[in-house]
Amino acid sequence: MTTPFEHASRPLATDTYLLHGIGDAAEFGGIVNPPVYHASTVTFRNLADMEARGRAIDAADTDVMWYGRKGTPTTFALQNALAHLEGGYRSLLVSSGLAACTSAIMAFVKAGDHILVSDSVYGPTRHFVDTVLARCNISATYYDPCIGAGIGSLFRPNTTLVFTESPGSQTFEIQDIPAIAQAAHARGAVVVMDNTWATPLYFKPFEHGVDVSVQAATKYIVGHSDALMGVITTNQATWRTVREYVFAAGQHAGPDDVYLALRGLRTMAVRLERHQRNGLALAQWLAQRPEVAQVLHPGLPDAPGHALWKRDFTGASGLFSVVLAPGFSDHAFRAFIDHLALFRLGFSWGGFESLVMPFDLRGERTAAPPPAAAAVGQAFRLHVGLEAKEDLIDDLAMAMRQLARQ
Repeated sequence: MTTPFEHASRPLATDTYLLHGIGDAAEFGGIVNPPVYHASTVTFRNLADMEARGRAIDAADTDVMWYGRKGTPTTFALQNALAHLEGGYRSLLVSSGLAACTSAIMAFVKAGDHILVSDSVYGPTRHFVDTVLARCNISATYYDPCIGAGIGSLFRPNTTLVFTESPGSQTFEIQDIPAIAQAAHARGAVVVMDNTWATPLYFKPFEHGVDVSVQAATKYIVGHSDALMGVITTNQATWRTVREYVFAAGQHAGPDDVYLALRGLRTMAVRLERHQRNGLALAQWLAQRPEVAQVLHPGLPDAPGHALWKRDFTGASGLFSVVLAPGFSDHAFRAFIDHLALFRLGFSWGGFESLVMPFDLRGERTAAPPPAAAAVGQAFRLHVGLEAKEDLIDDLAMAMRQLARQ
């Protein structure tokens, strides 16, 4: 039989690639999914074999079984699939999404450097910048996520990296990534982007000037709330630098978690379609509610950065935020959250189930205030899962009755 790639007259569509392009069943006796390799030790036939594989590892662009921490066929299958989807050169798996963010930064900085970080960045990434990097004498300036090309005025002679996240954490501002990348590259800085929200299915980072893309594979790639993992994808120019740091830091993803991510990846396209459809339906419904001051979803016409989202993205995931109208007591807000049934209260997102998480941005932003309503009102983030949207709307409506009763 021919392979799907030999038979096709054009490159496979993403949906088809996710089903047929991840691994070659012929390599594993016809088994559809790459098997789980539990391996720490890899043995060699002789010294010449060990030396040859070591040289291949040092070439930095070859998948070679050399030591379990540096990868097995299970690892390589997922890494290669993710690099293909993102349009990057190579990918590496690490232990968590936060590890992907911090490793991508550490690969490019040294004592005395300065970096630029979006003011709407993921909270734990910000904590790492403010604590670990500060102790290493690496300074950071937080920038307004809506700054676009104006970011050029913030560069210093020792600025080496720009860390972007679009849309922004909690408030979902869309950044002008091409303009930021152009300004950074003109000054010799590397651009890193957290692409977890859109995934490579809805945003192609390397087509927009990004040098290194990171994702919390925990979220939409795994998709079932049962594994932690991060992925770092690079272009060819940044590959060796990132690879050297990741290997030196001992970063690694366990084989069973890699298998779960491979399984989740197969259905990510169809899951994201449902997340997007449900998310937009709920965002539009919430925007009409008198209890709501603002819905922060880039797919809505009045959302921050909507025009940039339409220009650069091909879709939206199921994560967005809601700010309540002023006047509700803390007791009423807590009653609303506690009366939700299908939206479970929990950290993380990206799984099949719907989640809610309250947040308060007061005092957390330093470069620019968040969207006006979010600066003063009670706010919560929704991850809209795969349930029927009618049931999710009904769940929110019943919980909102608690706001009027308090």
